[in-house]
Amino acid sequence: MGNTINIRKGLDIRLVGEADKVIVQGQMPEIVAIKPTDFVGIRPKALVNVGDEVLAGTPVLMDKHNPAYQVVSPVSGEVVELVRGAKRKLLAIKILADKETRYLDAPVVDWKAASQEELCSYLGDRGAWAFIRTKPYDAVAFPDIKPKAVFVSAFDTAPLAADVEFLMQGKENDFAVGLEVLAKASGAKVRLNLHDKLNTNKVFTEAQGVEKHLFSGKHPAGSVTVQAHHIDPINRGEFIWYVHPVDVALIGKLCSTGQFDATRLVAVAGPKVKKGKYMRTVLGAQLKHIATEDNLEDSTFGNRYISGNVLTGDKEGPEGYLGMFHHQVTVLAEGKHKEFFGWAAPGLNKFSVSRTFFSWLMPGKKYALTTNKNGEERAFVVTGEYDKVFPMAIYPVQLLKAIHTGDIELQEQLGIYEVSPEDFALCEFVCTSKIESQQMVRQAHELLYGELVQSMKEPVH
Repeated sequence: MGNTINIRKGLDIRLVGEADKVIVQGQMPEIVAIKPTDFVGIRPKALVNVGDEVLAGTPVLMDKHNPAYQVVSPVSGEVVELVRGAKRKLLAIKILADKETRYLDAPVVDWKAASQEELCSYLGDRGAWAFIRTKPYDAVAFPDIKPKAVFVSAFDTAPLAADVEFLMQGKENDFAVGLEVLAKASGAKVRLNLHDKLNTNKVFTEAQGVEKHLFSGKHPAGSVTVQAHHIDPINRGEFIWYVHPVDVALIGKLCSTGQFDATRLVAVAGPKVKKGKYMRTVLGAQLKHIATEDNLEDSTFGNRYISGNVLTGDKEGPEGYLGMFHHQVTVLAEGKHKEFFGWAAPGLNKFSVSRTFFSWLMPGKKYALTTNKNGEERAFVVTGEYDKVFPMAIYPVQLLKAIHTGDIELQEQLGIYEVSPEDFALCEFVCTSKIESQQMVRQAHELLYGELVQSMKEPVH
């Protein structure tokens, strides 16, 4: 490992309600949902109908672009609903889960002897490919486009994020196999990025066959996009793969045993959680089975359930479902109230990125923030706040303006391929104008992704 890369720009949002390192065995949820919208880039086609019986590992939907690459059921049970939206777009497949999970009996691949093409095909048929994503676009990786590197970030710096090393307990061997499988499937170098203080477990520090890099500093130091920017920036026409360590272990276990293991440790955290903890559950579980009502405090205007962290997670109700790439459920109060004196108050209990309030005198203080935006969307003014929390050599305001005007050439010049929507989460948080930056970047990527897919379909003359 070389020198530690220190991320100086950024922001650590200190919230109360961190999860204690205590594991609780959750009950099997009644309903589990697979949401195709979690898998960016997939044009979903259902492979099951209402009433069908499935096993854990049974393919339930496929990508119309690449029929060989499928999403599988995390549990066994009966398909009870196919949720569709406008133009019959598939939004979710709901499964009534068995009390005891039964697994699909599938052959084990000899991944060491298999060719690169055979290995990729196996991962696609068995549902693991959907957990390999690509940057730019944050979409499911293209099977026909090999990356210049595979990135695995061994730490997460988001507010109240789950401890990645804690999530990896008991997965050491599967993780080691997963790293080797990814290296062979990609034909590229695997870069394992560690935090200089948070990562002490041998599963990461003694990992073999990978290139290790050390990072430190503020959030978003744990972001793969930020890490890639400082190690090997993504230029036009270049791609990297990235996989969460838990999903690396999922791939390793699949290749070792043939079993698609969708069990997850999920951090239950947030200002409205009475007792933060880790719950063992499955992908797609209902949030009410994870953040149970008896473990939540009441709020005047109700609580907001978020699958993921407060900056980039999905807003859900208790009837919502755990996202396929989320390892925490956060609950905080809805902020629909008006504050007495508002900004004129001393603000001892208000978090601020500036010295507007006296709370800046208490740097270690944690806050019970709500969803209150403290303002409404207004004209896009240049305040310089974005630059303080954006840790990349890119002009975020100018890039957003290029997106707003639809100038693709200027977007490319300003680094649209180097960024992800999550990189603008802190910009949203500090934004005076309340601009929804993440949504703007996502829409820009969808447009560029569509053009890329169309170009791949066109015949070569």
